[in-house]
Amino acid sequence: MWWFQQGLCILPSILVVWTSASFIFSYVTAVLLRHVDPLVPYISDLGALPPERCLFGIMLNISALLGIATIYIRYKQVFYLNPEESTIIKLNKSGLVLGTISCFGLCIVTNFQKNTLLIMHVIGACLTFGVGSIYFLVQTILSYKLSPGNKVVFRIRLIVLLCCTASIVSMFVSSVMLYSTGCGVELMQKMHWDPDDQGYSLHIMSTVFEWFLAFSFVSFFLTYIHDFQKITLCVVVQLDGYSVNYTNPQFTADDPQLPISGSL
Repeated sequence: MWWFQQGLCILPSILVVWTSASFIFSYVTAVLLRHVDPLVPYISDLGALPPERCLFGIMLNISALLGIATIYIRYKQVFYLNPEESTIIKLNKSGLVLGTISCFGLCIVTNFQKNTLLIMHVIGACLTFGVGSIYFLVQTILSYKLSPGNKVVFRIRLIVLLCCTASIVSMFVSSVMLYSTGCGVELMQKMHWDPDDQGYSLHIMSTVFEWFLAFSFVSFFLTYIHDFQKITLCVVVQLDGYSVNYTNPQFTADDPQLPISGSL
């Protein structure tokens, strides 16, 4: 049996591969059509113009859906592993809420482009990466508490969390310095840069940190592969009758027999 056939580890694997592919395919399309510069454009620029905007939006919306599924399964795993410690219960519930908000923010980023509705795009980015980083912090703490004897996964998640945090701070600082040059919001709408442009070096620094943040952010879910190998999904089907329009008398309240059941 291959590693990706064990349990549900295929889910976080698909999430990481699919999300990375959405960045790469959109980048290649935008560069070939000369909508962006080949040298590390802003990721948001990849979703600014059609047709790459359509590809970018569809793929990242699916990524948000995969992310919610992964976050929920992680929540259920911790729920069943929980030794009924109140701290873990609160952290687990908080993680579910934070992760869902982060995925919702990703939908906002993809559906509100920076050249159409900038404020919503920025809000979505803050929800995705800001709230998402807090979600990573919660999961890192849970890893520490749930694995007292083995700290390997905890250390890996801590390193990824620190990379995300450092990228957010560096991107924020370089962006503030770039906008302080006096061009203001026009920089957010600028798609093509020349090395002689004012603030070009700061622009490159900002975009590099953004790309590093994106892939660091996505790579956190790779740490779920080991945990998800121990999870098996089972769907139980129960029928109250032999047809959708007919309920057999044996399933009525007067005859308390078990309904037809099976697993998928």
